[in-house]
Amino acid sequence: MNTHHPDIAFFHQLANRAAQETLPRFLPGHTLSVDTKIKEGVSFDPVTDADRQAEIALREMISAAYPQHSILGEEFGLTGEGDYQWILDPVDGTRPFMLGLPVWGTLVGLTCRGTPVMGMMSQPCTGERFWADGERSWHSSPHGTYVMKTRKNITLANAILHTNSPEPMPRFPEIRLADLMEKVLMTRFGGECYAMAMVAAGKIDLCFDYTLQPYDIAAFIPIIEQAGGCVTTLDGGPAIQGGAVLASGCPRLHQQVLTILNKNI
Repeated sequence: MNTHHPDIAFFHQLANRAAQETLPRFLPGHTLSVDTKIKEGVSFDPVTDADRQAEIALREMISAAYPQHSILGEEFGLTGEGDYQWILDPVDGTRPFMLGLPVWGTLVGLTCRGTPVMGMMSQPCTGERFWADGERSWHSSPHGTYVMKTRKNITLANAILHTNSPEPMPRFPEIRLADLMEKVLMTRFGGECYAMAMVAAGKIDLCFDYTLQPYDIAAFIPIIEQAGGCVTTLDGGPAIQGGAVLASGCPRLHQQVLTILNKNI
């Protein structure tokens, strides 16, 4: 691991602290405070007290440990400046969080001069963590810890595709997702950030989303890439700014899928 980057142990400390704010609010018996954010093209974009309190806690820890780093978070925007930037989504998957479905996670990404270098997804309800330490990607659970590898040498006909929801499809007719769905073995919906982690774990081969933000993808770029996969925008460029993003476990398959999705562009 690059010794100039923060130690991965600090990511685990952040995940522990975030779980103190999120998990009690997720479990049955807690009355969750929910507001709606104004977001163009989205009729319901919820935010909860778990989102806000977890991000506040993470910001306090990062600012104390690395005052020279900047922080970008979903709930409180950008603060500070520096070569390193922490990118936070305290509850990625607020809707399933509200419904008691454990496919949400806390995302912590780290970039160095704009390049994603380390990342972690924590799911405290299942006791799982997925992280990239700068060289390799890892998964831990109550059953143990292992190095993750994406699935390779997959043909399109045998590939498993995930997209979070079919609802945006009519708004983006130029993106030929329906064509791709006809060519793969199986398509699943609704896995939220857990599906991205499954690309790194070699369980899902392709993960596509239409409208990601930097805080949705920053943690997963190193997690998937350091497991052997690739993550780009539809034009094949860096995905750190979000937008329409494709993550693939098999780099050879990635370009073939981009060609299908871009057929009318």
